[in-house]
Amino acid sequence: MPRLEPGMARIRVKDLRLRTYIGINEDEILNRQDVLINLTILYGAVEAVRENDIEQALNYRTITKSIIRHVEQNRFALLERMTQEILDLVMAHPAVCYAEVEVDKPHALRFADSVSITLAGSR
Repeated sequence: MPRLEPGMARIRVKDLRLRTYIGINEDEILNRQDVLINLTILYGAVEAVRENDIEQALNYRTITKSIIRHVEQNRFALLERMTQEILDLVMAHPAVCYAEVEVDKPHALRFADSVSITLAGSR
């Protein structure tokens, strides 16, 4: 992850729990499962800090709503695909300099709490 430079802000969305169709087994195709999404987003926040104005800030609520809608309305065979599609939604905002998305699939393995995939993008 890049260093947090002066004027940059780091937004973290922690443990966004959604239900979706994820997997390749028959029961996974037929039944929604929980996924946990964690986001880290870096953007230039100088104007937001100076102006104290939401119009100058990166609106994490708008980004989160688009992720919720996308994940809940689609089906995914692979965690990699879901993670990339979420990253694409975040990176679609021009103010984003760097984003990291981690998606956990709880109970995917018998003796593990979860399995996760992490992808990152930058400009």
